[in-house]
Amino acid sequence: MKLLLIRHGQTPGNVLGQLDTAHPGPGLTELGERQAEAMARSLANEQIGALYASTLVRTQITAAPLSRMKGLEVEVLAGLHEIEAGSLEKLTDHEAHKRYMGTVFSWAAGDLDLRMPAGPDGHEFFERYDADIATIADHATRGGDAAVVAVVSHGAAIRTWAGLRAVDADADFVARHVLANTGIVALEGDPDAGWKLIHWDGSPIGGLALADPTAEDPTGTDVTGP
Repeated sequence: MKLLLIRHGQTPGNVLGQLDTAHPGPGLTELGERQAEAMARSLANEQIGALYASTLVRTQITAAPLSRMKGLEVEVLAGLHEIEAGSLEKLTDHEAHKRYMGTVFSWAAGDLDLRMPAGPDGHEFFERYDADIATIADHATRGGDAAVVAVVSHGAAIRTWAGLRAVDADADFVARHVLANTGIVALEGDPDAGWKLIHWDGSPIGGLALADPTAEDPTGTDVTGP
């Protein structure tokens, strides 16, 4: 199966640089709404057979234009949500960003025992995310091995999961590769055979005109710098 992991559109928290991971979370900015519409148009030729989103509001709003275009119901799964920031929630400073992203990329490198401050460890994240990806793959297999599935999720969650689960990506790769709002990570495979990275579209799928270089957005940027 082909798995399209799509980051949600821009939120007010992305603009402010907040570590904004709590439920139900904010909606989208005006730019985020345009990004979602452009994402749907850009995927018009993809033979998408199923569409999923997380329990956070921003992913469901982002998925809505694609849902309308494809005539697909958005199925909400509980394990696809963003990695909880714990005591770093709502913080905007550089040190908090480094602590959060350093933790999740340590998980992508296999150090799952490391815990987010007052939050989950890597085992907890991968257990929930893997479980929902397995459910999605099971549904896709029933619909045909060539199924294309779109999953609207979150920046840190997508990068961290792909960094450990894709055979041709690793923690260094995903730390260097940005994933802007409505960027797409495409993989092929299944939970048993493993996942191969097809492409990593780090920019908004509708084009660079939909990017916001002024946003502080910690979970979508290159974190290998100082």
